[in-house]
Amino acid sequence: MPSATTLKLRPFRAEDAEACLALFRDCVHRVNSRDYTQAQIDAWAPRTIDLEAWRCRFDDRLAYVAVEGDRIVGFTDMTRAGHLDRLFVSADHQGRGIARRLVERLLSDAADHSIDEITTEASITARPFFERMGFSVVREQTVECHGVQLTNYRMRRSMQADAKDLATESARKVIRVASARRKS
Repeated sequence: MPSATTLKLRPFRAEDAEACLALFRDCVHRVNSRDYTQAQIDAWAPRTIDLEAWRCRFDDRLAYVAVEGDRIVGFTDMTRAGHLDRLFVSADHQGRGIARRLVERLLSDAADHSIDEITTEASITARPFFERMGFSVVREQTVECHGVQLTNYRMRRSMQADAKDLATESARKVIRVASARRKS
């Protein structure tokens, strides 16, 4: 796992679009290929994606990049309504907690913006990660991408559960403090 000093999260900037697009393509072709056919991969992450259109998809979103040194190794974005659109980590940086940190940042933003629920469409590959992050499957679905059918999962995570967990933890702290005061 990268240390806090080597990995930094920062807001997405327009000049990050090209690096994020390259990371997306590489990740889909190298990581998601274990769960999808070559035709599905080629439709999902084709060689020709309009860079300006890709960049514009980040506009007015909560969007972050994970940077190690001067290299972007992951990115994510979420609409202000709570739809987590993209979450990708470099194929060479998988399993190091980068996706977790990016999602935790979006969870914090969701709480700050009073977003009640986060939704996403998770790939077959990403489904287990999102389940570990507290998302549940709403339904399996088949989507069309450039004329090719792909399976993914509509998933959701209620922010209400987080609020209840925080309230419970706060109550436990109050009880511990009160108990400690009585003992002293």
